[in-house]
Amino acid sequence: MSKSLKRVRAALEAAGVPPDIRETEGSRTAEDAAAAVGCHVDQIVKSIVFCGEDSGKAILFLTAGGNRVDADLAAECTGEALGKADAALIRSHTGFAIGGVSPIGQLTPIRSFLDPRLSDFDRVWAAAGTPRHVFSIAPDDLVRITGAASAKFTS
Repeated sequence: MSKSLKRVRAALEAAGVPPDIRETEGSRTAEDAAAAVGCHVDQIVKSIVFCGEDSGKAILFLTAGGNRVDADLAAECTGEALGKADAALIRSHTGFAIGGVSPIGQLTPIRSFLDPRLSDFDRVWAAAGTPRHVFSIAPDDLVRITGAASAKFTS
């Protein structure tokens, strides 16, 4: 088991959430991930990372699989201009590689925002630290663990 996957499992256990982690063939799209676990595409949590241009810190946007982050709306949420986060920034702030960025288990706390669409479901699925692993979680537990603020940042 990879270090990243172990970190996600440990974060779930520490939060009192029984780990429901599944291995897939790997998913390049939210549609692929939804098909792999048998759920609606909007039950897939996409972890989109931007870089705050003032703070230089990574900021995480957790969005439903069928939605797209609107950079202008996202910037309004954060109160600062946002730029592209490169792979090095993402890895250094989250500890995860692109394609496996989990909303939990980061190396350091990360400011997070949650797409309200995710709260429409009893369970959602998010990356578990690798491109081939996902975990299931109740949206309320996801908010509790991440501290994500619910905000409108999709178009």
